[in-house]
Amino acid sequence: MSSTIAHGPLDQPVTTHIWREKYRHGDEAAPADTFARVVGGVYANDTKEQAETALAALNARDWVPGGRIFAGAGTGKRVTWINCFVSPTIQDSMDTEPDLPGAGIMPALNVAAFTQQQGGGIGMDFGTLRPDGAVVGRTGSISSGVIPFMVMWDGMCVTIRSSGSRRGAMMGVLPVWHPDVLAFITAKTRKDFLKNFNVSVTVTDDFMAALEAGEDWELGFHVPRADGEHVAVREKDGRPWYVYRRLPAAELFDLITRTTYEYAEPGVIFIERVNRLNNLNYCETIAATNPCGEQPLPPNGDCDLGHVNLANMVLNPFTTDAAVDWERLRAAVRIGVRFLDNVLDTSPFPTAEQRAEALAKRRIGLGYTGLGNLLQQMRVRYGRGAVALVEQVGEAIAIEAYRTSVDLARERGVFPAYDTEAFARAPFLEKLPADLVADIRTYGIRNGVLLTLAPTGTTSIFYGNVSSGVEPTFSWHYDRAVVVEQTATEQKLESFEVQDYGWYLYSRMPGFDAASALPDYMVTALELSVDDHIAVAAAAQAWVDAAISKTINCPAEMPYEAFREVYLTAYREGMKGCTTYRPSGLRGSVLSVKSDTPAVADTVEAPFAGTSEVLARPQVLNGKTIKIKWPIDGENYYLTINDYVHPDGKRVPFEIFISTSSVENFETMAALTRTLSAACRRGDATFLFEELERVHSPKGGALIRLEHEAKGTYAPSLIALIGRILRQHSTPAPVNAIEETGEQCPNCKRHTAHKLEGCLTCFQCGYSKCG
Repeated sequence: MSSTIAHGPLDQPVTTHIWREKYRHGDEAAPADTFARVVGGVYANDTKEQAETALAALNARDWVPGGRIFAGAGTGKRVTWINCFVSPTIQDSMDTEPDLPGAGIMPALNVAAFTQQQGGGIGMDFGTLRPDGAVVGRTGSISSGVIPFMVMWDGMCVTIRSSGSRRGAMMGVLPVWHPDVLAFITAKTRKDFLKNFNVSVTVTDDFMAALEAGEDWELGFHVPRADGEHVAVREKDGRPWYVYRRLPAAELFDLITRTTYEYAEPGVIFIERVNRLNNLNYCETIAATNPCGEQPLPPNGDCDLGHVNLANMVLNPFTTDAAVDWERLRAAVRIGVRFLDNVLDTSPFPTAEQRAEALAKRRIGLGYTGLGNLLQQMRVRYGRGAVALVEQVGEAIAIEAYRTSVDLARERGVFPAYDTEAFARAPFLEKLPADLVADIRTYGIRNGVLLTLAPTGTTSIFYGNVSSGVEPTFSWHYDRAVVVEQTATEQKLESFEVQDYGWYLYSRMPGFDAASALPDYMVTALELSVDDHIAVAAAAQAWVDAAISKTINCPAEMPYEAFREVYLTAYREGMKGCTTYRPSGLRGSVLSVKSDTPAVADTVEAPFAGTSEVLARPQVLNGKTIKIKWPIDGENYYLTINDYVHPDGKRVPFEIFISTSSVENFETMAALTRTLSAACRRGDATFLFEELERVHSPKGGALIRLEHEAKGTYAPSLIALIGRILRQHSTPAPVNAIEETGEQCPNCKRHTAHKLEGCLTCFQCGYSKCG
C-alpha cells in the first residue's frame, strides 16, 4: 500500500473550508488553481521546468508552503509572503539616533505596524529600553520603564488588520538581567493586559550557572537610577553598569516558572545557546525571535517558511513492511529549498531594511509537518521510543537541504554575507558528512540558515488534516456543525466530519475493527508523558540549525516542582528554548483531558443541582456551533455547545466554547468559556445564563435574529446575546451522540486546536496567533 494521499482526507469538508476561507483567491475553483497561482508567483524568475516540478509537489501534497505564501503569492496584493520578522534594534530614545544601530521607539513602532499590516508577525527585544526609575537626562525626568512602551505596541496591534481578517502577532522579549524583568514576567497575569503579545524571557548561561550554584543574581542597566540608590556599579561592555537589584537566582527562576505554571507565559529562550550555535554568529547577534519562537532572528531578520509533508512519506503504512520513502522525502527537500530561495527574490517586504537583511543572508526556514502521522504509519509510538527515527528523518532532511543549497550556490552564487572561513566554524557543520562540508568550503552555500520547525496548523488541515509540525496527533475524529452563513431571515449550516489523516488511513486498513483497542503507536498528545514530549522536541532540535516551535503540554494536576524541572531538563537536553502549557483555573484550557473510555461513551449519572462534584467527560458528545455576527465591532463569534444526555433523556450543556478572531476579546471569551463550562459540569447552569442576559455594554446593544425566531430581538451586549442563546438551548430533549474527541481550541473553543509549537493554533477553524 502506497502512502500517496488518497482522495478521502483531502475531500474532508474542513479542508475545503480552510482553503476557501484562508487561501483561495478570486475565482479559483479548486486547490489546484491555488497551487498554480502560488507557483506562478514564486517561480516568476525561474525556469518552466523547475516550476512544473514544484507544482507537481504541491498537487501531490509533498511540499507545503507557509501560510503567507499561500495567501499572497501571485495575488498582486500588497502583502508579504514572509511569515514573520524581528524588529530593528529599538534605540533607547523616542526618535532615531543616526549614529546608532536600529531605530528610535516611534520609528520602530511604525515598522511593527507596517509589518503587521502587510501580513507579517514581528518580535521585539525591549531589553534596550531603560528601566522604570531610570534617569532621563535630556528631559530631566524619570523613565516609566519597558511595560508602558509595550502597551503602545499592544494598542497598535489592536488597530491593525492585515491581509483580510488576519490579526497581528507579536513576541516581546526581555533579558533576564533587565531591572523590569519582574514586572515583565507577571504583566500578563493582569486581565486583558498585553493580550496581543507572546512574551519570553531571554535567559543567559551565567544565570543558569547561578541558579545551579544557588547564587544571587543582579538586575542592572547602563543608565543610572534617578534616585541614585544603586546596589553596586560595575563595568560592562566598556560602560558603567548600574545594579538596581540583587536577588537569589532561584527566586527569579521560580517567579518565571510559577507564573507560567498558572498563566502559560512567559516562555524561556536560552539566548546564548542560540547565538553560539547560529551559523551566522560571525556577522550578527540575535536578541529576539519571531512570535512563535521557532526562528531566532537578528534585527530586521525574516522567516521564510515551508514544510515537507512527512505524512506522505511512508511506504506500506501500518504494516510490518512500512518504510520511509527516502527518495521522495529528499526530492521534496530539494524542491523546498529552491522554492524558499525563490520567495526571497519575489516576495514584497514591508521595509527596505527587511529586504536588505533577507537578501544579504538568504535565510530560509525549511521544516516538516506530519511527524505524528509518519510515526503512526511506521508503527512507532511518539515519545522516547521514536527518538532514533525522528533524528534519522531530521538528518536526512538537513543533509539534503545543505546539499541543495550548495548546488544553488554553484548555480546562483553564495549569499552576500558568506565568509568561507567564518562559516566553516559553524557548529552545525560538524554534524554533516565530510564530503558535504568540503563542498561548502569549495563552492560556498546559497543560504545562511536553512532549517526551522514552525507551526503548521492551518496548512496541515488544508493538506488533509495531517498532524501539525513536530506535534503528535491531538484528536482522531469528530463531527462539527457550523453556521457558515447567517442573514436576517435564514441560517445556512454545514456539517463537517473531521478525521486525522493518520486515523483515516489506519481505520481503512484491512481487518480494522472499531471495537478493538488501538495499538500502542496510535496515541494522542494527552496520552503521552511530559518526558515523551521533551524527548521528541530535543531529537527534532538536534538536526535543525535555527530552532523549533513546540509546546510541552503538561497535565493540570502536575505538581509545581515537576513542572519547574521541565525547564531544567530542556536546558540540559540542549534545547534553545522552552514553552509549556498547563491548564489552570486562571487561564482557559487549551487541551482538555479526554477520558480513557471506549469509543462509545458510557452513560454517567450526574446531579442537576449545583454541586462540587465534577461530571466526568464522556469521550463522545453531541454539539453544534452557532456563528454570531456582532455588528458593534464587526467581528464573527462562534458559540459551540456540547451536550450531555442523561439516562432519562434530559439534555444539558456540558461544555461551552466561544471563539473569535478578535484578539481584543480573546481573553474575555476564554474566561467566559472556562466559567460556563465549569458551571455546566457541576449541574444545571441555566441560572448563570440568565445572569449573563442582564449584562449591558457601554458601547450599546444590537438587534439580532437567532435561529427559530420570527423576528430580531434586541441584545444589550454580546455577552447578553450569548446568555440568551444558551438559555434557549437548555431545554430537555433527547439527542443522539455524535462521535467527537479532541482538545479545546483557544479560538473556536472546539476540541480541534492546540497550544503547540509555541503558538496558539486551531486545525478546525484555522485560527493561529502566529501562522
